[in-house]
Amino acid sequence: MNKVFDRYASIVFLLLGIGFMWQSTAISSSAYGSTVGPNIAPFGLGAILVLLSLRLFYEVLKSKGQSSKEEKLDYKRFLIIFAAAFLYAFFLETIGYIIGTFLFLLVSFQVLERGKWLKSILISGLFAVGVYVIFVVILEGSMPGFPSWLS
Repeated sequence: MNKVFDRYASIVFLLLGIGFMWQSTAISSSAYGSTVGPNIAPFGLGAILVLLSLRLFYEVLKSKGQSSKEEKLDYKRFLIIFAAAFLYAFFLETIGYIIGTFLFLLVSFQVLERGKWLKSILISGLFAVGVYVIFVVILEGSMPGFPSWLS
C-alpha cells in the first residue's frame, strides 16, 4: 500500500464520483419509453465511486505505516486493459452489449489471471447476460443486446 498515492487517488475518485452524480441530474429522467432513465446508471456509479473512495481514504488513515518495499507498477497490464476498455466503448453499438461486455471481461480476466479460461468464460458470460436481462427484461430499459448483422 502506497499511502501517499492512495490518499490522493481517494480524493480524486471522490471528486469524480461527486461530479458524476451532479452531472447525472442534468440528464433527462426518461427516454424512448423506458421506465429506467439514462440518469440512473451515472448517478448510481457516482454514488458507488464516492463510497469506495471514502472507504479507501479511511483505510489509508487506519494503516500503520508504509512498507519499506516499493511495488513496481505494471504498465503492460494497465495498457492492455485500457486499450480493451477503449475498444469496448468504441465498438459497443457495432457488436452489441452482450458480446462486447463478454469479450472485454474475458480479456481483462486473462490479463489479471492467466490460464483460468473456464472460470473467465463463465463469469464473463454470466455477468454480460445477467446485467442485460436485469436491465432490459426486468427494468424495461433499452440497450444494444446483439448486433443487427447477427440476427
